[in-house]
Amino acid sequence: QVQLVESGGGLVQAGGSLRLSCAASGSPFSSYTMAWFRQGPGKEREFVCAISWSGGSTYYARFVKGRFTISRDNAKSTVYLQLNSLKPEDTAVYYCASYLKYRRPFNSDYGLYEGSSYDYWGQGTQVTVSS
Repeated sequence: QVQLVESGGGLVQAGGSLRLSCAASGSPFSSYTMAWFRQGPGKEREFVCAISWSGGSTYYARFVKGRFTISRDNAKSTVYLQLNSLKPEDTAVYYCASYLKYRRPFNSDYGLYEGSSYDYWGQGTQVTVSS
């Protein structure tokens, strides 16, 4: 099992930036595909981005449009989400999630965008963007 703890959320003005972190413990971090999801007020949870175990491959939701960047440091057992050019509609609780890389290929045809594909979740960190 792996435990995930997010941090770095906060209140920021539109156009600003934040860097979210998700620290993992309890299991070899490099064994996991990692992703970020978010859930805005009154909205369903949605996929934001994902990164392969090595960091060599990434996927992003279309709404990201080059504003967000996912990265990971396996030596620090941490995955990051750099949020730039934030908009009020980016207001949400951001969650990191993971699944063992052996369970399925790192490919959008294999449930990468589906929350049900992920076995472990953090508690979330709130991002609020003011206009």
